[in-house]
Amino acid sequence: MERVRSALARAVAKATGQALGPYQSAVVRIGFAGTWLFFLLREFPHRHELYGPDGPWSWPLAERLIASNRAFTVLMWSDSTLWFETVYALSLLASVLLVLGWRTRAASVLFMIGVLSLQNRSVFMGDGGDNVIHLMAVYLVLTRCGQVWSLDARRSRLRGSATAGAAGPVLWALLGAGFAYGVVSGHLGTLWLVFFGTLWTGTALWWLADRYEPGGERRATLDVLANLLHNAGMLVITAEVCLIYATAGWYKIQGSRWQDGTALYYPLSLDYFTPWPWLSELVASSGAVVMLLTYGTVLVQVAFPFTLFNRRVKNVLLAVMMLEHAGIAVLLGLPFFSLAMIAADAVFLPTGLLVWVGARVVAVAGGLRRWSPPRPSTVPRGCAPDPLGAPPPDPRA
Repeated sequence: MERVRSALARAVAKATGQALGPYQSAVVRIGFAGTWLFFLLREFPHRHELYGPDGPWSWPLAERLIASNRAFTVLMWSDSTLWFETVYALSLLASVLLVLGWRTRAASVLFMIGVLSLQNRSVFMGDGGDNVIHLMAVYLVLTRCGQVWSLDARRSRLRGSATAGAAGPVLWALLGAGFAYGVVSGHLGTLWLVFFGTLWTGTALWWLADRYEPGGERRATLDVLANLLHNAGMLVITAEVCLIYATAGWYKIQGSRWQDGTALYYPLSLDYFTPWPWLSELVASSGAVVMLLTYGTVLVQVAFPFTLFNRRVKNVLLAVMMLEHAGIAVLLGLPFFSLAMIAADAVFLPTGLLVWVGARVVAVAGGLRRWSPPRPSTVPRGCAPDPLGAPPPDPRA
């Protein structure tokens, strides 16, 4: 009994004392924000047909659907083209800010608003990858995904706090103004009213405690709550990925085409899924290859959740799944679906590998800076800087 109590005490201390998986959450943040950014840029010429006024899912149809399912989308606040262009531009901006990790909490909220607004406006325009992005956009708001590999982490290292500067309060004031408008106009339902109100209030309390009581009890209490929320969010993300693979694998087992090993042959024969007809024909021409890929897909998806209890097997199967999604991107022409799934898989990547990759990236960036031509000096001749760090004398003195 004493062992159980000791183990529970250690687990509680770990869950409250630190935000677990900082590198994994950073990779998930960069992966999903980058995927959504590339998708919005790729579909920029077609944005009006996908989510805007020229789409087949008209404004009256969207209005009726939103009234019934209570989905959140700021695009339904106005039917003007200017408002649509503004929301689309803000979605692009939020994706860039989240990739860079600038004011990550506010950027994650803007990212979520952009994703939900566009996807809920035209619900029939997405696929499985869009559904994953939809879910992860909500989960990322709960996490502290800017601890590493972000401009927030750099600001915290250089200035002692990630909340330093006036940009954060200004950004949250703008978000608060939008929230107030949604409340006054009646566009926000009760659930979203509570969600955004709690989020905005908690962030304001965090900023006040971090600014005026950085070492006080209130700041420590908020830090514990933030760690709990982050760890719960990461747990939900990992459970969601396992659920996706488990349900996909077990549903495939029930299909006759997956049972006889021919399921992959049929999409390879459709023009919509053959960006490289010669490659699709080459793969489909071999019955053995089709059978191995079909059975291998089912086996990997069903087995993956059970491999989490063995780190080595999990890492091997994780690499196989990422290669499988890369093959789907090339063979079936579904790059954004594959990028979204690879970003979701990244939550299981080992920390040692991520630290090693980060160190290599930093080393390469440092090498590029060393090989770049030197910048011209702006210090006047005869006023070279002191090697001990003292500022150079003013030549005008």
